[in-house]
Amino acid sequence: MDSTRRLGKYRVEREVLDEQRLEEVTQRKTHSDTHPSLTETLKDSLRCTAPKLKRSVLSCLPVLYWLPKYSIWDYGMPDLISGISVGIMHLPQGLAYALLASVPPVFGLYTSLYPALIYFFFGTSRHISIGTFTVLSIMVGGVTERLAPDTDFLITNGTNNTAEVDITARDLYRVQVAAATTVLGGLIQVVLGLVKFGFVGTYLSEPMVRAYTTAAAAHAVVAQLKHIFGVSPGRSSGAFSLVYTLRDVCLLLPHTHLPTLCVSAVSMVFLISAKELNSFLSPRLPVPIPMELITIVAGTLISTYTYLNRNFTISVVGEIPNGLSYPSVPDTSIFKKVIGDAFALAMVGYAISISLGKTFALKHGYNVDSNQELVALGLSNAVGGFFQCFSVCSSMSRSLIQETTGGKTQVMASALIVLVTILKLGPLFQELPTAVLAVIVLVNLKGMFKQYSDIVTLWKRSKIDLVVWLVTWVSTMLLNLDLGLAASIIFALMTVIFRTQMPTYSVLGNVPGTELYAREIPGVTIFRSSATVYFANADLYLEALKEKSGLDISKMIIYKKRQEAKQRRREKRAERREKRQAKKEVSCVVEQLELGDFFSESVTKRHLFASVHDAALYCLDHRGAASLPRHETSVVSVLDGPMLKLKRFF
Repeated sequence: MDSTRRLGKYRVEREVLDEQRLEEVTQRKTHSDTHPSLTETLKDSLRCTAPKLKRSVLSCLPVLYWLPKYSIWDYGMPDLISGISVGIMHLPQGLAYALLASVPPVFGLYTSLYPALIYFFFGTSRHISIGTFTVLSIMVGGVTERLAPDTDFLITNGTNNTAEVDITARDLYRVQVAAATTVLGGLIQVVLGLVKFGFVGTYLSEPMVRAYTTAAAAHAVVAQLKHIFGVSPGRSSGAFSLVYTLRDVCLLLPHTHLPTLCVSAVSMVFLISAKELNSFLSPRLPVPIPMELITIVAGTLISTYTYLNRNFTISVVGEIPNGLSYPSVPDTSIFKKVIGDAFALAMVGYAISISLGKTFALKHGYNVDSNQELVALGLSNAVGGFFQCFSVCSSMSRSLIQETTGGKTQVMASALIVLVTILKLGPLFQELPTAVLAVIVLVNLKGMFKQYSDIVTLWKRSKIDLVVWLVTWVSTMLLNLDLGLAASIIFALMTVIFRTQMPTYSVLGNVPGTELYAREIPGVTIFRSSATVYFANADLYLEALKEKSGLDISKMIIYKKRQEAKQRRREKRAERREKRQAKKEVSCVVEQLELGDFFSESVTKRHLFASVHDAALYCLDHRGAASLPRHETSVVSVLDGPMLKLKRFF
C-alpha cells in the first residue's frame, strides 16, 4: 500500500481586486452604519429592563446561576467528599501558614473560614480553594514584622532586670497590621474589578509568576529556620533582608536548641515518608490520606503526654480560644504605611487565583470571568480583614484535592470542618510544637522548588522568557518580595517593548502557480514586518526597509510629501467640509487613509489591493508603465487580511 499522502489541489480564478473595486463588490459599510452613536450607547446603558437586570444580578452573584440548578443526586456526594478532604487540609495549613504571617495560629483558622464563605457567593470558579497560601503568608509576615518588631515590645522583668518581649501586645498589634493590609488589598482588588481591570493579570506572565513563587518559597524556608533550630535571629527588612536573616541563623547554629531540632527532624522524616507513601498509594485510594493532619494530631498527643514544653522548653502553639472572632474596623492609620505592600498582595493573589481558575475552567468546559474573580477575591479579603484574617488566594494543593476527589461546585463542607474546629476542637492543639508546623510548611514547599526545572525548559523554548524568570528570581531573592515584584513587572514590560523594537523583517516572493510568498521574484519586492508599525519602531522599520530593498526610501518620502502638499492645497476647502461631517470615530483603515490625505493623483485606490497576490500580479502586468516617477517603481499598498495591516510594494 502506498504510504505517501496525496495532497489535494484547488484553483481560484477571479479578477485582480484593488480597494475601489473591493468596496464595490463587498458593499462595505462605514463605521457609523455598524456602531451606534455615543448618545444611543449612553441611553442603552441607562435603560433598565428585566433581562438586563437579571444579567447584572447573575454576573454580580454567580451563585444564583448555578445553585437553583444544583442536583443533589449528581453532585451531592462528590462535593461532600471533596469538601471534607479540603477542610481537613485547611486545618494544618491554616495553623502552619499563620506562622509565616507572624500571627497567632488561630487567625490562620479564621482565614480558612471567612474568605471561603464570601467567595462561595461571588466567585465564578468551581474548583479553586480559597484560603491561606504560602507566598501571601510570607508577604504578610514581612509587613507585620517590619511594622511590629520584637524590639518595640520589650519590657523589663522585675525579678532579674532582663528585657523580655511582651508577646501579647506584639501579637495584638501584628494582627491589626495584617488585617489592615488585607482590607486595603481587598479594596484595591474590588476597585480594579469594578473598572474592568481584570486584564492586568495578563501582564504577569507565567514565567514571572513561577519565578516569583519559587523565590518566595526560599523566603519561607529562611523564615522557618528559627522554628526548626529553636533560635531567635534578628529581623531584617528591605533589600538583602534574606541574606542578613540567613547570616544571623548561621551564626546562631552553635546555640541550637537540641530538643526542638530533634522534634523537627523526627517530624520531617515522618511527614516526607508518609507523603511519598501517599503518592505511591494514591491511584488505589478514593481520597488522599491527610498526612499533615495525622502529623499534627500525633505531635500534639506526644507533646501533651510527655510535657515537651515543661520538661524541654520546646515552643508550642499556646492558647487557642474557643469561638468565632467578632468583626472590628481595622486601624485606618496603618493604611498609608502598607499601601505598597497591599498593592503587591492584590496583584500576586489575583495572578495566582486567575491562572489556577482558568486552568480548571479550560479542563472542565466552563468560563471564568476575570473581572468578577477580581471582585470576588477582593471582597473575600476585605470582609475577611474585618474578622482579623490575613490575605488569601487559591491554593494549588487544596484545589487539586478538590478537583481530583470529584468536586463539582464551591460547596461549604470544607468551611463546616474549619468551623467545628474553631468552635470545639481548637484548645486540643494548644500543646502542638511550633516546630511541627514549620516542618509542614517546608515539606509543602516541595512543589515550588520543582519549578527550578523551568530553567531548562525555558532555555529550549524562549531565551527572553528565561531572562524574565532569572531576573524575577534574583530581584525577589535580593530585594525582598515587594521590591522584587515591582522590579520584575518593570523588566517584563521592558521585554515587551524590546520585542516590538526588534521584529523580524523579510523580503518575500511568489511561489510559482500559488498565492504563497516565500522567495523573491524579479521586478517585485515585497517587504514584510512581524510587528505592527508604530512610533517606537517606525525609524527601525525604515532602516530595515532600506537595507532589505536597496531603495532610497527618503527620496520616495520627500516626493510623496510634495504630492500630498499639492493635493491638500487643491482640495483644502472640500476636505474641511468632509471633516466637519466626519464627527464620529472611523475605524475603517481606508477611511482613515482618506482623512489622512494618503491618496493623491499619483497614489489612488487603484494602487491599494485586497491581497498580496493581487498587488504582485498588478506590478508584473504594469512593470513597464511610465506614468510613475523613476524612483517610485510600481508603488502599491495591500490590505492584508482581516487585521487590515498595511504593506508596501516596490
